[in-house]
Amino acid sequence: MSQSATEKRSPNTQIKTLTVKLSDAEIGRNAKLEHVRDLRDAGHPALHFRFSKNRTRGAWYLVNKRRWHRIGAFPDLSSKQVLAALPAVRLRVSADAGATISQWATTGELLCWYAGRMALDRNLSAKRKTTGASAMKCHLLPRLGGLPLTEVNKTTLDNLFMWPLQETLSIDYVRLAFQLLASAFRQALTLGWLSSNPMAGIKFSDFSKAKRGIKPSRLRGVQLQDLLSELGPVMANEPADAMLALMMLCHGTRIGETRQARWSHISLAEREWFIPAEHTKTSVQHHLPLTDQVRALLIRYRETQTARGYDGQYLFPARNGKALSEGQASAVFARLGKGEWTSHDLRKVARTGWADLGIDHLVGELLINHAMGHSVKVYIQSDVMSRKRDALEKWHAHLDQKGFSLIHGQTGVRFGESGNALEAANGVARSAIQKTTTVED
Repeated sequence: MSQSATEKRSPNTQIKTLTVKLSDAEIGRNAKLEHVRDLRDAGHPALHFRFSKNRTRGAWYLVNKRRWHRIGAFPDLSSKQVLAALPAVRLRVSADAGATISQWATTGELLCWYAGRMALDRNLSAKRKTTGASAMKCHLLPRLGGLPLTEVNKTTLDNLFMWPLQETLSIDYVRLAFQLLASAFRQALTLGWLSSNPMAGIKFSDFSKAKRGIKPSRLRGVQLQDLLSELGPVMANEPADAMLALMMLCHGTRIGETRQARWSHISLAEREWFIPAEHTKTSVQHHLPLTDQVRALLIRYRETQTARGYDGQYLFPARNGKALSEGQASAVFARLGKGEWTSHDLRKVARTGWADLGIDHLVGELLINHAMGHSVKVYIQSDVMSRKRDALEKWHAHLDQKGFSLIHGQTGVRFGESGNALEAANGVARSAIQKTTTVED
């Protein structure tokens, strides 16, 4: 190891920088010397290596006109790679185009890096992680994995990815995949893994002018009576199925928010349903008032669970003791809707119903738990819960007129009794009415 004269001025001087012939082995040897912060290459004095706090790692720099230009990280970039790329780096720095170089050669390497980040991102929901991983595995990597980063442009993206994909998949899914690709490049540039972003300036509209698809609801307000009349017998035979649908219809909640509900989230005394942030799409906790109708429904539903031997924490438990999975909840609506409507249609018909009843738009958006801008949140005050309660009371009174009252207010029949028992109870009621009519006549 050679040291410059300025670094040997005094035995008591703490050495900060050593001039050496840079190699991975040399970096490893000096990593053990805590007082050494920087290494400078003897053959290329402008090339520096700086140890990070974790001394097995560090960063490469090119010093030009007293400015330190970061090249990349070690050990992601080896000394051999940096020395080989140094002439090109010098040219880019001279042209003021940045010094960063990437250890990736293909788009696939970048995508694998980004997929790993997504898998470990605690801020992403499990559903979003699954969707992203599927898009990576099934579409992005097979079509773009071997594409060199230097060849990423509008033409190659259109030929290899965008145009073939739109031929077989919905335009909304193609847009999702494009946004995932663009996000990967932006993140890599931000963190210094790329010196430039070849997708900068490339927009989805460059490839397609198709507008975002908006699926109309397959449930309309005029169908509420038929829907509730169908859910009545289901409540008698399969109470969990009907209750899942009714909670969504009554509150406009998402399937993921509803299927994971716990009894500890329900306060019958305070008449409130709390949905934690980790269960919401917006990652914001959600509070919903419980009306008298829903409160009565929940009390009787809990009694039914107890009668069936379940005293666990979930409103909608699976056989493994956990909450219903996404697939199991979707299967519930496959049974209920029979292909004619989905769980999301319940959310849509609720939101439309609120608008038809004249419920304030902001209150409707708060109930549906859409993402709200910061300026809106600033002006939301403490009377929101009372306004949401008024809105839901109005909505549930409307549902009562469509048959909801026959479900939460049935007498003589508990949820979980057979359909025959329900019919028998209805028969008794009809018989009593007929007898009264005969006497009066």
